[in-house]
Amino acid sequence: MSEPAKNTLTPVAQKFILHWGEMGTRWGINRTVAQVHALLFLSPHPLPADEISETLAVARSNVSTSLRELQGWRIVRVVHVLGDRRDHFESTKDVWEIFRIVSEERKRREIDPTLNVLAECVREVKSNPQGDAYTRERLESMLEFLTAMTGLFEEIIRMPTGALKGVVKLRGKVITLLGNDRKKAAG
Repeated sequence: MSEPAKNTLTPVAQKFILHWGEMGTRWGINRTVAQVHALLFLSPHPLPADEISETLAVARSNVSTSLRELQGWRIVRVVHVLGDRRDHFESTKDVWEIFRIVSEERKRREIDPTLNVLAECVREVKSNPQGDAYTRERLESMLEFLTAMTGLFEEIIRMPTGALKGVVKLRGKVITLLGNDRKKAAG
């Protein structure tokens, strides 16, 4: 990021936006997409695309592409400001809601297709009497695991925010409540 224009960013905001961009690349998200999200998340008011472009010192076309992607993820939306013809954009501000939305989108884009292919593979290997028993066993194990974890995920993601916060606060206490013996858990 070079010199910010209209929107002067504080050093802390710059640090967060740069870091969010770096983390975005590690999560498989384009750096500019992540930086646009970070800027909108920190902004107290909706911003037009040209102001986002100036503030982040990135091409307007790159900002437009980034905004479309963020809208596709459902974490940024268009809003209109009285007296201004331009589209303005704002990010969802509730971090719990962002977590829910991004988790649901990642599940839909990454886990659901994998579950479908695994189920197809299991059906195919089961339908072949000369099929590889070891491959069938491995695929059934993976399908069972992903199906169980998806069920758990769906229960967690549908919890009201207050309940979800309570579950998060429990963290290691669940192991203590259930017992720390791994052999018990396997049985």
